[in-house]
Amino acid sequence: MTDFNGKNILILGGSRGIGAAIVRRFAQGGAKAAFSYAGSKEAALALAAETGAEAIRTDSADRTALLATVASRGALDVLVLGDPLTQDADAVDRMIDVNVRAPYHAAVEAARRMNRDGRIIVIGSINADRMPFAGGAAYALTKSAMQGMVRGLARDFGERGITVNSVQPGPTDTGMNPADGPMADMMHSFMAIKRHIRPDEIAELTAFLAGPHGAMITGSMQSIDGGFGA
Repeated sequence: MTDFNGKNILILGGSRGIGAAIVRRFAQGGAKAAFSYAGSKEAALALAAETGAEAIRTDSADRTALLATVASRGALDVLVLGDPLTQDADAVDRMIDVNVRAPYHAAVEAARRMNRDGRIIVIGSINADRMPFAGGAAYALTKSAMQGMVRGLARDFGERGITVNSVQPGPTDTGMNPADGPMADMMHSFMAIKRHIRPDEIAELTAFLAGPHGAMITGSMQSIDGGFGA
């Protein structure tokens, strides 16, 4: 297991699902971890008690509050822009705020004081590459925008050794998309490995990118999708 002992790590959107798995993974590695949440107070407090991580209530759509949360953590070693679906981003305008504007502004604010060789990791989606069913245009739009952001910020911050990458999950077993849910068979029909991804599998990929072995991986889209986008 990669050692994150004493590393200052902030996960934005970490109270449930993929974000919570990432909080657990870094906490197990000894990190000084904190995570934000918006509406899931009970889940956030339970996760904080379980892991020892600090829970910070922040609405990622509120730029002032978001930047204050990032700034309050001082010089970060790792910033993970976690699972935006935990923010209840139902309206298209709010989805753009949470999935595009918030990651950009948080990444720039973190980079102002981030330690050299820091890590910025965005949790994107394989739907940035492939949208095989109707009704997902706005969501795919926001995730595709993340790709351009990752490539550009990787150039902007590279001189300081800061890497910027996107982890792109396919169908993942969370409360909003359970492995036994009504859309599971349809999703599995697009996959080479016909099962949902586990949140802990995404957390392990995130930890790899955040660790020393990820030092030369930047500006990349790391898909973990069971072949959904193949």
